[in-house]
Amino acid sequence: MAPYSLIIGNKNYSSWSMRPWLMMTACDIPFEETVIALDTPNTRQEILRHSPSGFVPVLKDGELTVWDSLSIGEYLAEKHPEAGLWPDDPIARARARSVSAEMHSGFGAVRKNMPMNVRSSFPGHGRAPGVQEDINRISAIWRNHRRRVTDPADGPFLFGHFTIADAMFAPVVSRFRTYGVELADEAAAYAEAVWDFPAMKAWVEDARNEPMVIDRHEL
Repeated sequence: MAPYSLIIGNKNYSSWSMRPWLMMTACDIPFEETVIALDTPNTRQEILRHSPSGFVPVLKDGELTVWDSLSIGEYLAEKHPEAGLWPDDPIARARARSVSAEMHSGFGAVRKNMPMNVRSSFPGHGRAPGVQEDINRISAIWRNHRRRVTDPADGPFLFGHFTIADAMFAPVVSRFRTYGVELADEAAAYAEAVWDFPAMKAWVEDARNEPMVIDRHEL
């Protein structure tokens, strides 16, 4: 039996669930997956069976329950240092934590106006006040950190190899594709690398095959 249990929401819509799922899948950390359908009359009751917060994702490790995507990432990084979920270099690690925390707490305009919908395409929609400012800041983070990676052999992600920081931004990559956000230079190359990442492809495939539909997230 897998040592971990990961409780998540619909893969088509649950951006927070995507993050730890990618971390664990990318690093070959075994887990059992439970999907709870979101936006149903029983959703909160079902989640509260697993999480005191009433939100997904939730990681269970024996008697321990860890909730919130970033907290799960920190826990996994401590339990599996060999996975390299944070950069080894302390300066790079501080930067990775900073941009991960910024993604965790910021970019409310993009979150509100461009909800994640992996299998749909709504180009041009979601351009409400504040959204372009969020897009500009996210693009700058991607561009600036990719420029710091000088050796292509290190990998195509923000700090070379795939880290928690990339998992935190992966749902934004999906959002930008859904809503037709145009990127350039290093930001465009980074988004393409995340979209082509095998763990990301596996999530997208599952999302496209899900039967559940949340009408308010469909145009």
